[in-house]
Amino acid sequence: MTTEAQQTETPAGTPADHHPDTLPTGDGHATEHPARLNLSELAPDVYRAMVRLDAAAHKGLDPVLVELVKIRASQLNHCAFCLDMHSKDALAAGESIGRIVQLSAWRESRHFYTEKELAALELAEAITLLTEGFVPDEVYELAARHFDETELAHLIASITVINAWNRFAVTSRSVPGHYAPGQHKGHTA
Repeated sequence: MTTEAQQTETPAGTPADHHPDTLPTGDGHATEHPARLNLSELAPDVYRAMVRLDAAAHKGLDPVLVELVKIRASQLNHCAFCLDMHSKDALAAGESIGRIVQLSAWRESRHFYTEKELAALELAEAITLLTEGFVPDEVYELAARHFDETELAHLIASITVINAWNRFAVTSRSVPGHYAPGQHKGHTA
């Protein structure tokens, strides 16, 4: 089980005169911003509830499809932490780099995905961008043709949960780049 709210600690030895909004990398890359807060430490009951909700939401769905949906929602929400996490988890689950790279342009790269995946991606966009016209009937009906009612309910729940995780991670400024695939598997109960 993966979760989005894990944070990176400030490295030891950060200079006292260093700007508080960035951390030095020491390797020539741009500086890394510090996390604002750690949800799992400061609101552990909320965090554990989200972990349980996340696990329940994608129950019975293809794990690769779930990762694709999580990546796409995270792209739309500009959640770098979740993009890092779910791209790595998708690769670990057997997804190809090419399909992950093409997700931001999936409409132009339809041939990379199955009809079922395309329906899930379209539903993910409609739910994520809810204020841009709700979830159109044709988008919902397309998804309903590819997923039985139980799967569809879990897909909708999975999309809703990743959007919540994205909001936690973006607001708390979770730091991407430090996640290892499966790192949070032990947090599922």
